[in-house]
Amino acid sequence: MAKQKKDLRPLIVENAQLIFSKCGLKKTTMEKIAASSSIAKSSIYYYFKSKEDIFEAVLEKEAQVFRATINSTISKFDSPQDKIKYYVLTRMKMFQKLANFYTAFKKEYIENYAFISRIRKKYDTEEQTIIQDILTEGIQHHNLMIKDTELTSLAILTAMKGFELQWSVEKSIVDIEKDIDFLLEVLFYGLVKRT
Repeated sequence: MAKQKKDLRPLIVENAQLIFSKCGLKKTTMEKIAASSSIAKSSIYYYFKSKEDIFEAVLEKEAQVFRATINSTISKFDSPQDKIKYYVLTRMKMFQKLANFYTAFKKEYIENYAFISRIRKKYDTEEQTIIQDILTEGIQHHNLMIKDTELTSLAILTAMKGFELQWSVEKSIVDIEKDIDFLLEVLFYGLVKRT
C-alpha cells in the first residue's frame, strides 16, 4: 500500500501568515514562504498557484476565527440593538487586531485595495446575511419595524466598511464604541424629531 502524502497546506498557510504580517503582500515571495516552511518552493506550487492564492488561504483562516468569534458574541444578547452593537464592536476589535498584526500590509492597503475587495466580496455577503438575520429576528420579536431587511443590512454593512480603515488604525476601542452608539441611535431612532 502506498504511503499517503502529508498535506502541507496548513503548514504553508501558517508560515505564510507570519511572512505576510512582516513583509506585506508586495514583499512576500514564494521563496520566503518556502524557507519559513522548510520545504522546497516546488512543493508550495503543488498546493498554491501564487502568493495571492496563499494570501486568500490566510484570509480564509482568519475568516473562520472571525465567524466563530462573531457568532459566539452575538449569541449572548437578546435585543437586535445589542446584537448589532456588539457585532460591529467585535468586528472592529478584530480588524484592529489584524491591522496591528499586519503592520506591513497597512502601508499597502490602498495599493492592494482592488485585490482585497475582490477577495472580500464573499465575506461581505456572509456579513450581510448575519446582519439581515439579526434584523429579521428583531422584526419577528416586534422589536424592529423595517420594510426591507436586505437593503437595511446592506446599508449597515456599507457604513461599517466606510469607517473600517479609520476605526482599525486611528481610533481607540472606547472612541469606536461611542461612534457605534451614535450610529446605532441614528439607525434605530432616526433623524426626525417625534412629537
